[in-house]
Amino acid sequence: MRNQGLVKNYTAEAAIAAYRIVKFGAADGGILQAAAATDKLVGITDRLAAAVSGDRIDVVRNGIAEVEYGGAVAAGDLLSADASGRAIVAAAAAGSNVRFIGVAEVAGVLGDIGSLMIEPGSFQG
Repeated sequence: MRNQGLVKNYTAEAAIAAYRIVKFGAADGGILQAAAATDKLVGITDRLAAAVSGDRIDVVRNGIAEVEYGGAVAAGDLLSADASGRAIVAAAAAGSNVRFIGVAEVAGVLGDIGSLMIEPGSFQG
């Protein structure tokens, strides 16, 4: 289920898989696939196929978006990014600022395409 709000177009600075969480890239207007819960998360890719470096790609910045899960998720869990940009449960890490991209709308497991309400934030472990 999706109900997108703001969708913004960016330039992929490297390969980005479909339904992944993305982070800000090195250049203004650039994005990369997220790779850690400490990344500066932007939103969720709105693309059915993977992007390569230089492609223009839409990113859902708010509303409800579809995302690939990287593990077991329950509805209501705060979600962050794993090393592959998939959504995982955000977990506190001692001394680290953990960033989350939103709240799971539905339960799922590794590889499922679930949905989340984009509500970025952070907490310290």
